[in-house]
Amino acid sequence: MRYKKITPYLFIAPMLIGLILFRLGPIVAALFISFTKWNIRTPPEYLGLANYTEMFASETFWLVLKNTLVFAVAYVPGVMILALIMALLVNQKLRGIGFYRALFFMPYITSMVAVAMVWNWIFSTRFGILNNTLRSLFGTSNTAWLNDYPLWVLIIVTIWKTSGFQMMIYVAGLQGIPGYLYEAARIDGATRWQQFRYITLPLLSPITFFILIFSIIAAFRTFEVTFAMTGGGPLNRSTTLAYYIYQNAFVFNRMGFASSLAYVLMFIVGVITVLNFYGRRRWVIKDTY
Repeated sequence: MRYKKITPYLFIAPMLIGLILFRLGPIVAALFISFTKWNIRTPPEYLGLANYTEMFASETFWLVLKNTLVFAVAYVPGVMILALIMALLVNQKLRGIGFYRALFFMPYITSMVAVAMVWNWIFSTRFGILNNTLRSLFGTSNTAWLNDYPLWVLIIVTIWKTSGFQMMIYVAGLQGIPGYLYEAARIDGATRWQQFRYITLPLLSPITFFILIFSIIAAFRTFEVTFAMTGGGPLNRSTTLAYYIYQNAFVFNRMGFASSLAYVLMFIVGVITVLNFYGRRRWVIKDTY
């Protein structure tokens, strides 16, 4: 009998140990490190709130925070709208529709380095296909996209790469809506737009809420696309908080300052997430069928 009581805990022990060692442990350690000056090679030196004071007094930090907020504000609605449109397109009972679903999902599983190489060529100033197309069609001069609009380039590339994942979630939600609701609406004379407005959108609201939270978190922790395409340049105009944390931690060896940045990032994401959970009761509806 004693072994039967212990057995369930033995099964979950590896997961709990991993959670404590590799999740909770680093989170707690980072809190203490954020109050120190530590370059990894020497013992930490306690500084109190100096890292946070320096952070909020730094013009670079406010520029990076602005970049991150602009990225999030543009990326979240952009990726959600594109994902919903693609989901509506591929949620059809047509022969070979699975091929198009896989095609739209492909960018999400493609290596970010490969994606960066292709899009760097597309946005290239002299030899990019975008500038060549615009010049041949409208006679425009070459635009240095990666220098003049680096943050917007990253937003576009990230939306293109990640929208396939949200699309698949939306497809699952669309397939969970009973067909008789649309049939009843058609009998009552509802147009396609009215069916979408009063049936599809409301019943997708729980899925939309999940994608909203997921996209917000993804926007604030974006790193790969910045690292692979612009390196935060020029002059930190495309640097986001996650990349700024990486720079301070592993380029400048300022682990204490990087930890304080990480906690500010966690606080911002936490506040936004809590506000969304609080406000979901206003627009997220429960299944009524």
